[in-house]
This record gives sequence, structure tokens and C-alpha cells, in this order.
Amino acid sequence: MSRRTPLPPPPPPEHLRSWPDRAALLADRARALTYLGGRSLGPAALVRFWLLVVGVQFGWFLVGELLVSLADGVDPLGVVFAVPFLAIGLGVLVTAVVFLGLSVREERAMRGLMTQWAALDLDPRADAGLRMAGRSLSWLLTSFVAGATGLAIAFVVPAMAERGEDTYAEVAYGMGAGTVLWIAGLIGVVRAVGHYRWAVRLILPAKAR
Repeated sequence: MSRRTPLPPPPPPEHLRSWPDRAALLADRARALTYLGGRSLGPAALVRFWLLVVGVQFGWFLVGELLVSLADGVDPLGVVFAVPFLAIGLGVLVTAVVFLGLSVREERAMRGLMTQWAALDLDPRADAGLRMAGRSLSWLLTSFVAGATGLAIAFVVPAMAERGEDTYAEVAYGMGAGTVLWIAGLIGVVRAVGHYRWAVRLILPAKAR
């Protein structure tokens, strides 16, 4: 798998800046902010984020199914098949979690870069498009639905479990699946709301001038 395009560098320190005029500075500033905003909230970022969440859920599904099957009893032949199944499940789960964590860390880095580039100057005309209201709303709605669904599952599964019919493994699997969705939804909501608040804070001072 090829490595992703590296993030643009931060703006140079004040004593090293060599823009010929303010127009050139604003042009570079607009390019950096537009690229970072699109990379943070664009359709590709949204699809990639939820594919990683699906990967986490799939890995947990493999592990959970194994736990549920072993809860009915353990036999030597079952253990032989369980070990590679568990290894695959843990491999998928850990890999997806790691890449999801890297995605969150990259988002924090992009937010820091956007703050640095925005601090160079104010440009009301260019900054008006940085709210990306449609993209923020897409992140917010999908994340809210996923988070609310996951929270409901995490609470409903143990509440509706019946002794003698539902095993501890089944309850743990349901709670885990719901928790994954809830955490993913929270991450998405924080990203959408965080970007919109950042954009509003950037635009309001410019309009007040």
C-alpha cells in the first residue's frame, strides 16, 4: 500500500518569510487552508474513516463469534480451529484500531496546521468557504446516527439479557459492538463540530473589521 501524501509544512517563521506582497501570502494561505480542510472533511476522508470503523467491527465480530462458540463448551478439535480464527480476528481488529488512531492523530496535526496558516492574516472572501457546511453536516449526521445506535446497543443488550438464555460472551460481544460504534460516532462528531467552530472563529473577526 502506497504512503499517503504528506501534509503541507507549516508557514515559515516570521523572520524567514519571503512573500513579495500580501497578495502572494494570501494565495498560499488560501491554498493551504483549502487543501487541509478538504483532506480533513472531504468525501474520501469520510469513506476512509467509516471503512476503518467497519474493519474494527469485523475484527470484533470474528473475536466475538469465537467467544460465543467457546461459551458452549471447549473440545480439542474446536481449539485447533479456534486459534487461527482468533489470530485473524485479533489481526484485523488491531490493524483497524491502529489505522483509526493514526487517522485521529493526523486530524489533530491538520487542525494545528490550519490554525498556524490562518493566523498569518485575515481574508474574509477566501475564508467564507472554509466552513464547509455541507461536509461538516455529512460528518455530523453519519456520526450522530452511528453514535446513538451504538449507545443504544451497548445499553439495551445487557438490559434485555435473560439468565439461562443469553451467555456472558453474547452480552460482551453486543456491548463491545455498540461501544465501537459509540466511540466512532463521538470521534466523527468532534471532528465536524471542531472544524465548524474553528471556521466560525476565523470568519467572525474578519467580518467585524
